[in-house]
Amino acid sequence: MAHEIKVPVLPESVADATIATWHVKAGDKVTRDQNLVDIETDKVVLEVVAPADGVIADISAEEGATVLGEQVIGTLEEGDAAGSDKKAEKSSDKKADTAKTDKKDKEEKPAKADTGSSGGSETDIKVPVLPESVADATIATWHVQPGESVSRDQNLVDIETDKVVLEVVAPADGSIKEIIAEEGTTVSAEEVIAKFVAGASGSASASDKSSSDDESSESGDSDSDALSPSVRRLLAEKDIDPSKVKGTGKGGRITKEDVEKHLKTGGADKSAKQPGTAESSAPSVAAGNRTEKRVPMTRLRKTIANRLLEAKNSTAMLTTFNEVNMKPIMDLRKQYQESFEKRHGIRLGFMSFYVKAVTEALKRFPEVNASIDGDDICYHNYFDISIAVSTPRGLVTPVLKDTDTLGMAGIEKGIKDLAIKGRDGKLSMDDLQGGNFTITNGGVFGSLMSTPIINPPQSAILGMHKIQDRPMAVNGKVEILPMMYLALSYDHRIIDGKESVGFLVTVKEMLEDPTRLLLDV
Repeated sequence: MAHEIKVPVLPESVADATIATWHVKAGDKVTRDQNLVDIETDKVVLEVVAPADGVIADISAEEGATVLGEQVIGTLEEGDAAGSDKKAEKSSDKKADTAKTDKKDKEEKPAKADTGSSGGSETDIKVPVLPESVADATIATWHVQPGESVSRDQNLVDIETDKVVLEVVAPADGSIKEIIAEEGTTVSAEEVIAKFVAGASGSASASDKSSSDDESSESGDSDSDALSPSVRRLLAEKDIDPSKVKGTGKGGRITKEDVEKHLKTGGADKSAKQPGTAESSAPSVAAGNRTEKRVPMTRLRKTIANRLLEAKNSTAMLTTFNEVNMKPIMDLRKQYQESFEKRHGIRLGFMSFYVKAVTEALKRFPEVNASIDGDDICYHNYFDISIAVSTPRGLVTPVLKDTDTLGMAGIEKGIKDLAIKGRDGKLSMDDLQGGNFTITNGGVFGSLMSTPIINPPQSAILGMHKIQDRPMAVNGKVEILPMMYLALSYDHRIIDGKESVGFLVTVKEMLEDPTRLLLDV
């Protein structure tokens, strides 16, 4: 039976998307719920998983292709198909070659496993130098354990600051002798957090563990890397240890049905109450079958909470609303999308129009581009716009700088780079500092209307929302038009009603008649 692999339904404010990465190729054997492809929109990356066990028969949309909602991008043949036997034979040959190589290595170097962690020079693993505005940091995750062998430039630990995650890598091949600062510890710049022995292999137990991990990985065990995104989310939501769930998928993989069966048999309660597990550090309060989990806030979430409270308590915040007819921009994108992408190598999205319109409005209303510093008003003669981006760690607002000097293609490329950095946790402090005005687009998640909160020390923020067909009166007749609500939250201490409404009307006019952006009228 053949299954079509389709692009998910896109939010109404997102017209199209781009094939970012195929994780499989034609002829590959896949399991149910395995991630097949990442599809990138303006602000989020969507994952498409396999609907069943089978073989990828065809891929019709290659990486970089622009696709629409529910467009067919590939085909999956359920069950075994031609080419799977060949792939299995190839995999078997590869394993045989690997076994021969391992045997040869053991014969050539029989004494290496007995060297232990001695014989190398010992160095300190330190916290990197933190930016001046960051006083301390928190040990987020250790990726290695004492005695474990590591290679040069391998990531040892993630250290979380208020807004970014720093990676500390191994200075050379060697092993971790001792971990001084455990996960959750607050550390300062250049503090010693571990001892590292260069040029030494790990202990025998580490080697055994590595060998064991390789075997379990090959057999398709329920390691977190082998789980599909949907299964990982379900396990996390229900606080279930993957090792407690019996997998019935190919190679012992865990499927959603396995997790649901585990829940029905009461396995979730047993795993949540079992002492000595990782969950014991986050105490649960049980009342029958109802449980509660208490976990500490991350540093980013604390910072977001503090800044939101600061904005509410220290600004005289008001919100004004308007609506915009998006048909002219949608028609323009439809007319020039292909030629724009061919010339600039990037698709034409909505965000470039939003940023251009906001930049022109900021030029006409300098109060909106200003900020309060003590008893002074600081007027900025440059245009740095923060773009709200949702990441796996929380909401961040990286800054697109000097937008008045960028063309539409430059804006699109800048936003795409920031979105990818945010998704991968690669945003630097320089990407996040500054910004005179913020644009947030809740429409990609389906928001029809909201009152966004100002991002201090800025004085205003513009909220874009879902594009939805609505009946509108045009020249005495009713027409169905794609409409979108705009919301401008502003600090009334510096911006009066006249300026705020004038700014929002200017943005509306620029979007409804994009020619104004070229003629400056």
